[in-house]
Amino acid sequence: MFRRLPPAGGDQRATAEIVNGMMDGKTNNTGTITLATGNATTTTLSDPRISRDSMILLVPKSAAAFADTAPYGAFQSVVDQTIVSPTAAYAMTLDTTDYTNGVYLSNSSRVNVRNAGIYNFQWSGQFENADTQDHDANVWLAKNGTNIVGSNGLIAVPSKHGSVDGHTIIGWNYFIELAANDYIELYWSANSVQVSLQFYAAGSSPTRPSTASLIATMQYIAPNAMDNVYVSAQTNGSATLTHFSNATASKTYGYVIVG
Repeated sequence: MFRRLPPAGGDQRATAEIVNGMMDGKTNNTGTITLATGNATTTTLSDPRISRDSMILLVPKSAAAFADTAPYGAFQSVVDQTIVSPTAAYAMTLDTTDYTNGVYLSNSSRVNVRNAGIYNFQWSGQFENADTQDHDANVWLAKNGTNIVGSNGLIAVPSKHGSVDGHTIIGWNYFIELAANDYIELYWSANSVQVSLQFYAAGSSPTRPSTASLIATMQYIAPNAMDNVYVSAQTNGSATLTHFSNATASKTYGYVIVG
């Protein structure tokens, strides 16, 4: 902490020390703050030097803060998924979390976000048809339980050939605007119960990895992810920092108060 002059002024030695310190960039308006954890999206900065009209500048100070990234999630299903009626809609399910940072699963089928923004949602499904004729499947997106207009896609799943069931892998992406705590789901239907989403175990001759029945990823793309930590409110003596959902310890930022 850089020492201050008393209100009534100081002697020449004290004044020279402080002036020289200021010329060397050592001012009494800096500090550090570590972001709250537990998936918090705000952190309170308490500092008596903050006023209602202060400018507060923030820079990463720890390795965890420098490594901070925008929200993302990657998920898959390692089970078969079937339908029991060609006239009903079914939520596609996900049972494995590969990566998660502010995007997470719930209720087996819901992909949830902790931060508002525009996200890129991508999916791919491994379809199988056990019938001797081609069949169609539909896939669409729902937000908070409501179908999204224009999100449906139509898929032709090829028929069985000889003793081998027909297969196709298909996928596409959506850009979607979400509020904090919104969720999305993939729904599907098919005109035959012979159509399914299939998980295949690892194979041999040649050795090859397993095949997920469904893969889904979600990545935050806007607003600018570089504006992650910012002052959203302030009063005399404190400020509220808003940031991406944080579950990582030791995300420490240095700050400078101006005014």
